[in-house]
Amino acid sequence: MSANSFGRRFVITCFGESHGEVLGVVVDGCPAGLPLSENDIQVLLDKRRPQSTTYSTLRKEKDKVRIVSGVFRGHTSGAPICMIIANEDVDSTPYEAFRRKPRPGHADFTAMVRYGGFNDYRGGGRFSGRITAAFVAAGAIARKLLSMRGVEVYAHVAQIGNIRVRRQPKLEELKKVYENDVRCAIPEDVKLMENELKNAVEAGDSVGSMVEAYAFGIPPGLGDPLFHSLDVDIAALIFAIPGVKAVGFGLGFDFPSMRGSECIDEFTVREGEIATSTNKSGGVLGGLSTGSPLHIKVAFKAPSTIKKNVRTVNLESLSETILKAEGRYDPCIGPRAVPVVEACLSIVLADHYLSQGIIPPVLGD
Repeated sequence: MSANSFGRRFVITCFGESHGEVLGVVVDGCPAGLPLSENDIQVLLDKRRPQSTTYSTLRKEKDKVRIVSGVFRGHTSGAPICMIIANEDVDSTPYEAFRRKPRPGHADFTAMVRYGGFNDYRGGGRFSGRITAAFVAAGAIARKLLSMRGVEVYAHVAQIGNIRVRRQPKLEELKKVYENDVRCAIPEDVKLMENELKNAVEAGDSVGSMVEAYAFGIPPGLGDPLFHSLDVDIAALIFAIPGVKAVGFGLGFDFPSMRGSECIDEFTVREGEIATSTNKSGGVLGGLSTGSPLHIKVAFKAPSTIKKNVRTVNLESLSETILKAEGRYDPCIGPRAVPVVEACLSIVLADHYLSQGIIPPVLGD
């Protein structure tokens, strides 16, 4: 399969670059008969757009989606669904300097080496966070499929810099996450995160973040070990989001400091069904869902484009030099990544639901 494609039954193929004419995605394998309109996609794309210029890039894209195939008379036809989004607010001027002076922490140098200098370097090209608009578009279809089986997917920012949420969010709080600029579901932590981000911006710097995502309504036994287990596929697609450096399930990186007696989820009977008394594993055991909510943590590094002088190399003279990056960028990835993480988790779940026949290839009325 192409390196630009993901999935077995619900297959997405992304195309386009940050400053190209368009970007988009082809979704192949979506069942016929799903009611679908451009508005279904647009609602989620709008959530990906910056909410505040204080905490995000000054680039303002409308992200208006066009469905150009695969939908007929308001329903999916069973054919590949192609969705296109135009790039309109483009300024490539600042990126000319990066051809000679690659930005530390970015793919400027590695992409140049990999593609012999023929890569589109404008705005980061194929390696820009801009490409995640395609993930969100495909994820909107996946979420609509999953909703037919009672599955709900939510995410929020659980950490910005040194400010980390002090408790897990309630479901009703997750549903209101887009009501604040940092997209944190815990009301008492929002202001602290805003101040942390504000301090980084005022210092001409950036800051790291963590997004937590949850999926409710997943039955036990979903997944195909070994190499298409549920957590393997989730981690694989999440790592396609630019800036991701770690993915954990449940307690994640807390596990190494714990003993077995502390980290197991004991079984119990709840309303006549087998369940776990806790969810430290994040809803996955042996690569299969346990029936508890999926719970994943996604760590994003601080964006590498900052308003500070950094050392790099002049590729023409092979000498060390100083770079002060110009351009439009996000000082923190987490807030804008919330709908992207939701989309990626939804895509993987839809793929597994279709692979195991839980969702049929043709939907009824």
